[in-house]
Amino acid sequence: MKFRIILFTLAISLFVSCSRSLHPAGGQNKLVIYPSPPDTARIQFLMTISNSVDVEGGRRGFKKFILGKEEEIPIGKPYGVNIFNGKIYICDGLKHGLEIIDLKKNTFRDFIPTAKGELKNPINCFVDKNEYLYVADGDRKQIVVFDEKGEYFASFGEKENFKPTDVFIRDNKIWVSNLAGHQINVYSNDAEYKLLNKFPEVNLDSTGYLFSPTNIFVTDNNVYVTDFGDFKVKIYTKEGQFVKTVGTYGEGLGQFARPKGIAVDLESNLYVVDAGFENVQIFDKNGKLLMFFGGNYKGPGDMWLPAKLTIDYDNLQYFEKYVDPSYHLKYLILVTNQFGPDKLNIYGHVEPMTPELKENKQQKK
Repeated sequence: MKFRIILFTLAISLFVSCSRSLHPAGGQNKLVIYPSPPDTARIQFLMTISNSVDVEGGRRGFKKFILGKEEEIPIGKPYGVNIFNGKIYICDGLKHGLEIIDLKKNTFRDFIPTAKGELKNPINCFVDKNEYLYVADGDRKQIVVFDEKGEYFASFGEKENFKPTDVFIRDNKIWVSNLAGHQINVYSNDAEYKLLNKFPEVNLDSTGYLFSPTNIFVTDNNVYVTDFGDFKVKIYTKEGQFVKTVGTYGEGLGQFARPKGIAVDLESNLYVVDAGFENVQIFDKNGKLLMFFGGNYKGPGDMWLPAKLTIDYDNLQYFEKYVDPSYHLKYLILVTNQFGPDKLNIYGHVEPMTPELKENKQQKK
């Protein structure tokens, strides 16, 4: 009887205990950097997340013997990705919802709203400072808003010529790329969601006309838009005045075949995902190509129909352990892949570790 009690207690303890850290998939312990030597590395591939086990870990030893192998929750067909306050939000068109990864708690869950919040084709998303989630739903033809608890809050959009493909919040305004209207729609970030402005003019002959605006990024001064139909990234002022373009159609360096997700770092470098080349190209503030990373999928770090990327400076602590000791992590780059085994690639923008950087890192600890 006593032996049975001990065995039962052991089983329970193994049942409730679990590993509380990210679990990179097999083969990710190999160092992958861009560009390759002898050039100085600027990008390090850190890890990929493709299912719940990559986040929560698998059952091991006696726990696995007692309970068996747990069911994996896979990421289906991701597009948009956003990270805020220790959580990663992934738009999954295959599931008509999102995956939410909590890096603090190491949990992975599907977010499939119903009733008023039901999603049909979630393409991109954005999380504001209050942790409200804004989802651009192309088939629903609305921006759908959920509160910090994941409850449906509101939805808005135009009745005609409106197909939202991306959403971005800055300066207390909501910026939406409108594929059907060939414009960027700007709304007030309040309960009314009032349409404040639209640009550029819907005129094929106008400078800066948007043929197929799909992705958007807003900085302090400018609005960057991927024009999928014109194979360029087009830049405007916040008032809607056309500034310039980056890239052209072609197969050469600095050119695009299928430009999609974009992001701009704090040094005004522009990152552009290209699903045709299956890589990310980086341009400086003058539109000069600096480098690219990724490539047709052959293994970890490569891409398979990449779609969206986001840059993050605030959640480095969850990934610093994967950075090679010879590098200092400046910020994160998250890239979704719609196909292949690696659905969310996480890279670090790095610089060589110096004694000063090493000392600062130790002081922070």
